[in-house]
Amino acid sequence: QIHVVESGGGLVQAGESLRLTCLASVGTNRFNTMAWYRQAPGKERELVAESKGRREATYADAVKGRFTISRDDAKKRVYLQMDNLKPDDTAVYFCVMGNIYWGQGTQVTVSS
Repeated sequence: QIHVVESGGGLVQAGESLRLTCLASVGTNRFNTMAWYRQAPGKERELVAESKGRREATYADAVKGRFTISRDDAKKRVYLQMDNLKPDDTAVYFCVMGNIYWGQGTQVTVSS
């Protein structure tokens, strides 16, 4: 059984930063694709950032230039650095590894 756990969410003010961490129970080098999704209240889950192997990461238009996805296979972790946060970024953020294994999510709340 593979487990994925997110952490790093919290309550911040607009303009501040957060770094989300996703920890896997197995080596992450087996996963070519890593991604972060988010779901705001009353909205559908959306893809925020995706990293596929050596390809350049892709981002949702709403977060381009502010969010950065990265991975550290030695630590079995994937990160989402979120800068210049906006109230519209308020959501539960989910990590998914290999397009299969999802975490339970971590809440990010940005106040204006």
